[in-house]
Amino acid sequence: MADLLFSKELANVGLFCDCFPPVMDGVSVCVENYAEWMQKMAGGVKVITPTVPGVDYSHLDYEVISYHSMPVPKRHPYVTGVPEIDPAFLHRISKVGFKILHAHCPFPSGHAALMLKKLTGAPLVATFHSKYRDDFVRVMPDKAADLAVKIIMDFYAQADLVWVPQQSVIDVIRDYGFKGEVEVMDNGSDLVADYPESYFEDARKALGIAPDEFVMLFVGQHIWEKNTRLIIDSLSRLADCPFRMYFVGTGYAREEMMQLVHSYGLDPKVTFVGPLTDREAIKQYYAAANLFLFPSLYDNAPLVVREAAALHTPAVMARGATASTIIDDGRNGFLVEPDADSMAALLRNLCADPQRVRDAGLEASKTIVRSWKDCVSEALDRYNLLLKSKGLPEIERI
Repeated sequence: MADLLFSKELANVGLFCDCFPPVMDGVSVCVENYAEWMQKMAGGVKVITPTVPGVDYSHLDYEVISYHSMPVPKRHPYVTGVPEIDPAFLHRISKVGFKILHAHCPFPSGHAALMLKKLTGAPLVATFHSKYRDDFVRVMPDKAADLAVKIIMDFYAQADLVWVPQQSVIDVIRDYGFKGEVEVMDNGSDLVADYPESYFEDARKALGIAPDEFVMLFVGQHIWEKNTRLIIDSLSRLADCPFRMYFVGTGYAREEMMQLVHSYGLDPKVTFVGPLTDREAIKQYYAAANLFLFPSLYDNAPLVVREAAALHTPAVMARGATASTIIDDGRNGFLVEPDADSMAALLRNLCADPQRVRDAGLEASKTIVRSWKDCVSEALDRYNLLLKSKGLPEIERI
């Protein structure tokens, strides 16, 4: 087993992910914040991810090491690749000796981390972020999906430490067949701050929203798995209610969602903003909204719900969903049965009672939001506990 002390270039942490900005989703935002804060706290951070054509990362305080990529079919703007067959990548990565490897995806980037673990002996932390089986059954038969899940669980079984972002996600990984030890490691939000009331007023003015206009928002991939059809079907039952709805993001279902909105005659009330990579622009929509609609049964621990909460915008989530366990119904958000009539009835009541919504949003900002700085500091402590248990040098804070 190679001794890390003899590596030509020592690094503290390697963060491995299959998506990274400008590709924006919960995992990429998570890894971006891990990299930013870990670099400030300890230095020596490198992100390993597929190449996004035309993107230059040289302005970042940490290094991004990328490998050859290709588009993921029907999942624009996602890319993937096989790092093991990229000679330039293999040459670059062979020069680095990591203290800790942290895989945020069980796919090519995660297997690159596993390869380095076997070659160097560096401990591997793996975070289980998503309901991968739901993605598989959309594109392959059930038996093939079951085999793919088994392969993923074999990957996690080879990690030294497995994290999930929320207590309820333990049930998901157990259902997938994982029998090893699991720890909960919270995700954070980069939008945590003390916002004056004028900030929210300015956000609404900038978007042309009247002070008394009730605004609802969805931010995320435009895919049916996130129950976006339920949102639109529910809104179609509110034709007599004054509201405005914004969809921020993109995905394979975007055109069909727009067609569904048009078929209901909702065009004047519903706006498809498209993808936003500028965090300040996204923050403006969170701040302008009264209510965040996220009835997904697909997500484990969506960052967008916490991001909305940071801007005092409470979420409507599906009762019984893995992601919804952070909601105390009526106190810091709202739970609803995942059918259009129930959701429409709830939205109608909330539109008529904006003070109730404001109170829930303020409580959400206090109860379900944690800064990335705090989360990454805890992650660094946990890395060091793992290193200490293996008799390896710990990561020193700057």
